[in-house]
Amino acid sequence: MRDLLGRELRANPAYELVLWDRLAPEERRALDRLPHDPDFYGILRPRSTEGASSALGVKAVDRDTALLFLTLREPGPLPSYVRTTLGEATGRTVARLIADGVLEVEKDGAFVWGPAALQVKGMLPKGGRLAELSLAALRYGQALAIDDPLRLSFRLYGYNRRPLTPRWRQLLPGPEAVQAHLGIGPGGAHRKLLDRTWRPSSPSEAWLSWRSRAAEPAADPGGVTWKLYVSPAPEALAEGFGAILEALAAARAGQFKIGSGAAGLLRPDKIVAYFPTFERLEGAARAVESRLAGVAAQGVPFTSEIAGDGLLSWGMDPPVTERDPWGGRESWRLWLTHRLARALIAARGAGEEVEPWRYAVERLCLEGIDPSSWTPAASQWSGRR
Repeated sequence: MRDLLGRELRANPAYELVLWDRLAPEERRALDRLPHDPDFYGILRPRSTEGASSALGVKAVDRDTALLFLTLREPGPLPSYVRTTLGEATGRTVARLIADGVLEVEKDGAFVWGPAALQVKGMLPKGGRLAELSLAALRYGQALAIDDPLRLSFRLYGYNRRPLTPRWRQLLPGPEAVQAHLGIGPGGAHRKLLDRTWRPSSPSEAWLSWRSRAAEPAADPGGVTWKLYVSPAPEALAEGFGAILEALAAARAGQFKIGSGAAGLLRPDKIVAYFPTFERLEGAARAVESRLAGVAAQGVPFTSEIAGDGLLSWGMDPPVTERDPWGGRESWRLWLTHRLARALIAARGAGEEVEPWRYAVERLCLEGIDPSSWTPAASQWSGRR
């Protein structure tokens, strides 16, 4: 990163900087919460959506980034005020701006950004089964001929989903069938425990969810949410669901949700429980683990493995300051896959010198993410572990 600071930089001419006041009404509606941030300036918008520019994406920028972008419209060294302002964070911040294509750096007589500009170490994520699944998902995404970052992100997000076969469609056609299958429908073996401990939340198209009847302090809507993923193989779910329910009740889970149909129970993240602290989440994981010893796991990519060869893992939804400003509430895995998808697409334009999945991993490291566990560094977010 220090090498980047000593070279000529320029603002990427593929971007145009647009002040908030000059955005079209529909663009301002999509970013309606940002004007409340006193540091907000506007957006960087790609001048084209084809070729290498398809990986750029629209970016909300603060006044400091806008000033740097305007300053470097004429190529030159990094302004001294940036080093003074950012201090030790200068190298990582500039590297992120170059990785994202906001800035370009001179290399061999040309200005480049992304994988062509950064030295990719080619580190291989190490860990358990979920680390292997996550790497397989990245290689799968690398092989797909998809240039739309959002489409590619959802393909990464859905990796390791089981096929929706006619058998599963017939067995679980809707929410009532799911509840009967899991023993929580009317008269079901686990219905009394469910009613005693939780009250139903308004269902969505994809999820059935419940909240604890126990009084809990109101959660900070802009803070971190701790999530426990319980991922038994679909064939083992019905037999083990009672034990899962008992464990979540014993650990005082504040909320949990399950897929509302066959497609929902075939996805890897079929059961998600929410906790106010990591300690509560960890206690719930141990309780589930002791009750489900030996149960076959499916496994949720891009989460941090706790136990059971991928049966139990965790993540934490990013605080509001880290979410894409136009995306609303953003889950942990989507936060990751959105960034991984953009990096994969950017790396395809760098030729055979850089394997896209390796660059994608390197790009997440610049965000402070540990690719062996897919978790943020200890200093990354407030309210963190």
